[in-house]
Amino acid sequence: MSASATVEAETETGVPSLAVEGARATVRLNRPRHMNRIQPEDIPVLMRLLDAVDAASGVRVMVLTGSGRAFSAGYHLGDLSEQAEGGGSEGGVPSFEALTVRLEACRVPTICRLNGGVYGGSTDLALACDFRIGRDDIEMFMPAGRLGVHYYEAGMRRYVSRLGLNAAKRLFLTAERIDAAEMLRIGYLTETAPAAELDARVDALAARIASLAPLAVQGMKRALDEIARGELHMAMFEARAAAAKDSEDLKEGLRAFREKREPVFRGR
Repeated sequence: MSASATVEAETETGVPSLAVEGARATVRLNRPRHMNRIQPEDIPVLMRLLDAVDAASGVRVMVLTGSGRAFSAGYHLGDLSEQAEGGGSEGGVPSFEALTVRLEACRVPTICRLNGGVYGGSTDLALACDFRIGRDDIEMFMPAGRLGVHYYEAGMRRYVSRLGLNAAKRLFLTAERIDAAEMLRIGYLTETAPAAELDARVDALAARIASLAPLAVQGMKRALDEIARGELHMAMFEARAAAAKDSEDLKEGLRAFREKREPVFRGR
């Protein structure tokens, strides 16, 4: 076991954490002895962390990951009559569905670092990210049909829009486990990596995204998600495109192209 894996295995604060280093933010699930299952009290914490990422103007990319041997076992159902996945809010506490919607709407591009298996609701949490890089020995499992749980609307729409109807039906209606190679084939994973190379692959993608023009990248991210949902807001689309067209970043990008050098974008 590598030193970083040892640190991950020993982390058991239970509370999701946020670390910001330069242009990159990392949100980590910290309940490894329970396979990073997400409990009701974690949802408001994760919502606040996402708000903090959006408020940090210097952040250009976010990585979501877990500690230990699994990315996440999903939402902790507990008593199914009280803690069913999805639905609205109970007692003012946001639902798991609301968390996935909030993650998808994150201002900056998001990468899910799948350090281990991904199960149940956390399969949708990962899908709400823009990219998913996983170890080549992981698996995924959507057990809703086996548990008798009817999944929530936003998650099913996300499965269909991102994976296609056939893959969504296979995963929801058969409760089949699939391995990393199949996850890559159906488009669930952006790429796979041996365990020893996972961090390097995530770091490389995060660095590449962070090096690009943030106004353009963030505007296109939002537009692509809206198009996928069939909800493109043209007035907002045109406003974002106009802001990018009038930006100092566009001028810098064109100068750098002419001068055959790497651009340095300021996000304005």
